Formats: sequence, structure tokens, C-alpha cells
Amino acid sequence: MKKKIKKYNTKNLLKQLQQKEQEINQLKELLQQKDSEIEKLSTISQSVTQNLGNIDEILSMIVKITSELLNTKICSIMLVDEKKQELVIKATQSLDEMYKNKPNIKIGQSISGLAVKEFRPVAVLDVTKDPRYAYPEIAKKLGLVSMLAVPMFFQNKVIGVLNVYTSEEHMFTQSEINVLQMISNQAALAIGTNNLVEEIAKTKEELETRKLVDRAKGILMKRGFTEEEAHRFLQKKSMDTRKPIKEIANAIILSEEIQEILSEEIEE
Repeated sequence: MKKKIKKYNTKNLLKQLQQKEQEINQLKELLQQKDSEIEKLSTISQSVTQNLGNIDEILSMIVKITSELLNTKICSIMLVDEKKQELVIKATQSLDEMYKNKPNIKIGQSISGLAVKEFRPVAVLDVTKDPRYAYPEIAKKLGLVSMLAVPMFFQNKVIGVLNVYTSEEHMFTQSEINVLQMISNQAALAIGTNNLVEEIAKTKEELETRKLVDRAKGILMKRGFTEEEAHRFLQKKSMDTRKPIKEIANAIILSEEIQEILSEEIEE
């Protein structure tokens, strides 16, 4: 009787050891997956901070890494067109022209538009069967099945959406949704910061142009022009020569400076 119990306990112990070994292997795989996620998220973060100004390159890198990270068939970034209230594809790692050239989506329509309108991630198990999805025929031709759309936030405002598609039915986990939200936040930061930099540069350019135009108008007014006539003169020269008014104003200022230098030399 004792021998049988010992034999049973040995088998039971081996079974427990095998289960523990499987659990350890699963934990190792999970750790490797998390390491990969951290590495790729770090790569995205570094790219955003190091390549500001080259937004197309940043977004292209983000969709490529995201597709690899979540093992999806297609990843795309769509941005909000404020005037038209539409979502426009800005970046995708897909080479398929049918997907890249599909019509824009109105905010509130389809899955991506719904994610933007409701300020939340939206997941679909099969876009070919979901009545909310706008282009099921395109999805069928491209072999797209499950989809996750996550809004992109910048300064408490949705500026776009990050989409991923799988080629098989896939129930997106909360962990995957969280990862995609982190990536979408990085993309939004890159876009929003880039827009701010462009706005600052534009404002600076406008101020510089205004200063030059005012200075050129002052020179023309010394020559008998009224302020209105001087302004119209600059505009007409800009239109006739097809050059920015800043260049015309700069030429007048340069001409005045040259005349002053020549006058000084003659007097000497």
C-alpha cells in the first residue's frame, strides 16, 4: 500500500512540475513580448523627439512599428480635416492602392469616424459583417477582418485616429488597446507639436514681412506716394513679377540703401 501511494505521489509531482514548467515558459514569452513592446515604444518616443519637423517620416515609422508590434495586416493614421469634417489617410504601411485611395470618412461615420466622435477606442470582430463599417467590399478584397480604432488626443482635442486591421478574427485585449492608445498619444504629440512649430514659424514670417513692407512703404512715401498708393504699388509689383511681396519690399529697401551709399561717396 505504501509503495502504491509513493508511486502515485511521484506521478502527481511530475505532473505538477510539467505544469510549472509550462507556466514558466508562458511567463518567459510574456516577458519577451513586454520587452519587445517597451523597445518599440521607446523607438517611437525617440523618433518623435529627434525628428520633429519631419512629420511624414515619423508617422511612416509609427505605422510600420505598430503593425509589427501587434502583428496586424494594416495599420493607418487618419487625421481630421477641420473644414470638411472628414478623416483623411495620412500614413499607412500598406502597399495596397485600393486601401490607400479609399474615400475619406466623415466624422461619426464608419468605425474610425465613430472613435473620433465618441472619444473612445472602438473594436470590431469582423468589419465585413458589421453594418457600421463603411467599406466592407474593400475589406473583403483585401482580406481584412478584425479592426481596432483608437482616437488621437492632443491638448484635450481629437486630431485623428490610429487604426489596425487583422487578417483573422481577433478579440483585442485591454492590454493591446492600452498599447495602441499609448502609440496614438505619441503620434498625436508629434503632429500637434509639429503644427505648433509651423504656426510659430508662420507668425514669425508674417511679422518679418510686415516690417519689410512698412519700411518699403515709408521709402515710397518719401518719394511722393500716399500710404495707400505705396501699398497698391507693392501689391501690383508682386502680382506682375509673381514674386512674394516680401521680395519686392526687400528690393526697394536694398535700392534705397545703395542710393544712400552712392550719395555718401559722391559727397566725399
